[in-house]
Amino acid sequence: MRTDWITRVETGADLPAIREIDLAAFETPLEADLVDALRADASWIDGLSIVTATPDGRPVGHALLTRCHIDATPALCLAPVAVLPEYQGTGAGSAAVRAALQAARDTGEHFVVVLGHPAYYPCFGFTRASTHGIGVTFDVPDEALMALTLHAGHPLPGGTVHYAAPFGV
Repeated sequence: MRTDWITRVETGADLPAIREIDLAAFETPLEADLVDALRADASWIDGLSIVTATPDGRPVGHALLTRCHIDATPALCLAPVAVLPEYQGTGAGSAAVRAALQAARDTGEHFVVVLGHPAYYPCFGFTRASTHGIGVTFDVPDEALMALTLHAGHPLPGGTVHYAAPFGV
């Protein structure tokens, strides 16, 4: 695993590279189109779209946090997380996720939810959302919906996750 990753907030110059990352990392263009739609949505929060770059500055990974709610409580949704296939397994995705979560902490956010691989996200502190009384209105494997509090003094609220409109759920 590499340790020389550079993580930073996306810039306008990164947009084509981020789209390329999403198109290469996923089987369909749905995630790339989702990122584009989220950029135009009220759920977008400046500073919470993070790229991982090689030491020469080439973006190879991306993690995005946007606004969602757990019932009426503001939270963040981590999605998508993507890495160019040739860099998967090198720590590029983990670097982006860690940087995104730290950026969220630094801006005073408290809660993050993710719908993802149950063997991957616990290393960042995510736990099964259902153990906190958190659910969604559509069918997902229970172990795939996870949640995280960014500050120990703020326990996760129970309730239903309400995603931004571009997610279509």
